[in-house]
Amino acid sequence: MSIENLTTYLNDHLAGSIMALELIKHAAQPSAGTPLARSLEQLHGEIEEDQTVVRDLLRRLDASENPVKQAAAWLAEKAGRGKIDASDTSDPLGRLEALETLKLGILGKLALLVALEHVAREVPALEGLDFPALRRRAQDQHDRVESWRLEAAREALRPTAAAALP
Repeated sequence: MSIENLTTYLNDHLAGSIMALELIKHAAQPSAGTPLARSLEQLHGEIEEDQTVVRDLLRRLDASENPVKQAAAWLAEKAGRGKIDASDTSDPLGRLEALETLKLGILGKLALLVALEHVAREVPALEGLDFPALRRRAQDQHDRVESWRLEAAREALRPTAAAALP
């Protein structure tokens, strides 16, 4: 096993979490003060805590964070706003797509945790991580985002009364 591969993998996921945090901030702004915005703010804090786990693993491996990947993730989120316009509260489709993107990112985090747990016995830096608790937390995040996504889908994808008329 290559420690270089592991550090690359961790840096890729760290960059993904940076993208997710930017997306959450952007998606929460238009609905400030609403239950969804408060829920997104809570999720933001949880993902920051998850980032700390990845950053700690990189330190344990005596590896550095990759600022180029982090900058690219930040820029990718900004560029993606052209497609996912969650800032337009009158556009439920943008909210749906933003939540779907978050859901996919959380599934990626679950995949990371399963992969790390699979090799944990061979990598001393992974010792002491509570993988079941980390997976439960990610699954809970996924389930919450999925419920918000389905509500957004109901709003975005159902035909309006006028559009349903022949």
